Amino acid sequence: MAYHQQPQPRYGHCDSYWVESHDDGVYAMRAEARERQRAIARMQQRALAEELSRLTADEYQEDIMQHMIHMESQTIPDVNSIDIQTEIQWFMRPYLLDFLVEAHAAFQLLPETLFLAVNLLDRYCSRRVVYKRHYQLVGCAALLIAAKYGDKKDRVPTVRELKSMCCSLYDDEMFTQMEWHVLQTLNWVIGHTTVDAFLQIALSEAPYDAEVEHMTLYIAEIALFHKEFVSTRPSVLARSALALARCVLSRPQARTTDWAGAYDAQTVIGLSNHLYQPSLVLSRKYASMHLSNVSGTVDEFLARQAQMARRAAAPPTPPPTVTVDEAKPASDAYGPQTPQKNPYGAAMVQHGCMTPPITPEGDHFGQGYVVKSQPMPAYPTTPTPDHPANMQQQAQYYHNSYLHPQHM
Repeated sequence: MAYHQQPQPRYGHCDSYWVESHDDGVYAMRAEARERQRAIARMQQRALAEELSRLTADEYQEDIMQHMIHMESQTIPDVNSIDIQTEIQWFMRPYLLDFLVEAHAAFQLLPETLFLAVNLLDRYCSRRVVYKRHYQLVGCAALLIAAKYGDKKDRVPTVRELKSMCCSLYDDEMFTQMEWHVLQTLNWVIGHTTVDAFLQIALSEAPYDAEVEHMTLYIAEIALFHKEFVSTRPSVLARSALALARCVLSRPQARTTDWAGAYDAQTVIGLSNHLYQPSLVLSRKYASMHLSNVSGTVDEFLARQAQMARRAAAPPTPPPTVTVDEAKPASDAYGPQTPQKNPYGAAMVQHGCMTPPITPEGDHFGQGYVVKSQPMPAYPTTPTPDHPANMQQQAQYYHNSYLHPQHM
């Protein structure tokens, strides 16, 4: 019987079945070097692509701009046609846009996808009669078409996801039918030039500033909620929103010779009037740090503006009044004096002199007191009444002062 010998393993027994050797460090270093080379190659390719894109953009910039302006003029919704809708009203628009903003953020779609979806929605509503129960369905179909047109394929929402977001209010076939009906109504013209496309052209004329870009997008999305901006051209809206964003952030404005410098002042004023009460969903979306918390920045800016307005409206505080008393001349007992009201009233005697106070007692009448010469009084001395008791005391005082002067 042949004995079959089991092959001996190269390494010893290992419970974890992981073997370490000196060669593992060499393999790791080689793998790290290959990964580094791949990263460098990707960076070089990206830089080369950006350079080629810049050269191509400079060469075809005018043609691209003309095509964008032509497409925006062909895809502007008609507000008057939307006004004649029988069931849907303008007050329903913010509720639907809140839903679209939340869905757009949940699927992490590109900014231009939201602007394109709202444009498709408005264009459809300006051509077809929309029932109130189908308003949300049209919005979902517009978002689905916009995501398929310009967004990443792995982020395009599915019909099942849209149905779940609508709480199964519509069947799967209804989404497909509405999508087809929207495309047929718009004659398959989807290439609307959005605000974001014009914004990228305006931002290319200056050094990149992420906060300015986020602020401009926030203002432009606020404009989607209001009727007065539905028929505004995206090029005008992009430049006006950019000018307002730079004003809020205290950034220098574009030169008048630049394309971004030709903004509409009336549109800027209209946008600024709608910053006070934005949508709560939109404000919460732009309160995140990866969007620079621009909604909080706008709130702080509006608070400062309100405080300045209150200060300007309040009456100015009068300066403190300092009363300076005039210097009065020194009192002269012998000169004329200003007559004053007598505070003693009926206590005055006939000659107008006050009754003298009680004669003080002390060292004034002691021994060795020298009486200095005093000026003559301005008024005659008050006569002493002739009372017998007083006369007797006065005579006794004079008698003692002459007989015993040392005891005084």
